Amino acid sequence: MELDNIDKLVEKYFEATTTVAEEKAIKAYFANEEVAPHLEKYTPMFAHFANTRKEEYTKPLPIKAKRNKPMWLSIAAAVVLLFGVYFLQPKNESLENEYTQEEIAAAQEAFELLALNFNKGSKQITYLGEFEKNTNKFLK
Repeated sequence: MELDNIDKLVEKYFEATTTVAEEKAIKAYFANEEVAPHLEKYTPMFAHFANTRKEEYTKPLPIKAKRNKPMWLSIAAAVVLLFGVYFLQPKNESLENEYTQEEIAAAQEAFELLALNFNKGSKQITYLGEFEKNTNKFLK
């Protein structure tokens, strides 16, 4: 192969613009014993690529069975949590079950009486407000 052509291919190789066929030609050139002196510095790199391609991993890979234990554990925890929330909630019983109808009616009567007296008291307060205005006119 021409030396000028190899120089161009090496430049293209380092710019990452070579094709697969050009890379094969470069590797074949550096596999020969006749390499140009200014390109000898690249010989170990291409020799390393050739050697690593021949390497194989021969040890058997241990295959572990995948355990689904964490998945079942999380599902069981969620179920226990849901049962706990459901059974530990306070029961909301209506007031009608706690008090009799007579007690409810008596409370309503008491509130009505309170409201009536409150309205009477608020009328008296308005009379006092007017009385205060009139007395202030005379005192000045």
